[in-house]
Amino acid sequence: MGFFDVPAAYAQEGPFGAFPIVITCENKGTQLAFYFSKLAKDGTATYLATDRLAGTITLGGHAQAVGGSEGGSCLGKTLEQLRASGQAHDLKP
Repeated sequence: MGFFDVPAAYAQEGPFGAFPIVITCENKGTQLAFYFSKLAKDGTATYLATDRLAGTITLGGHAQAVGGSEGGSCLGKTLEQLRASGQAHDLKP
């Protein structure tokens, strides 16, 4: 079981082709780096930062905080918006 079990759109290029490796957000005046951690079968990507902070996002959805309502400058943004604002950082060859 691995990332190849997800829908075909993701499996062709693996999760690193569809999702950024790092998403940076500001929360309460602190800059945080959320690292791509997991891609569920339903296409939900989970990102983790220090202090047990986590968030999720899908290719067509909005960033959500996990376990709380605080999400800082990423909350509610799409991947397209995060890329446009310079907050999404892709893995480059």
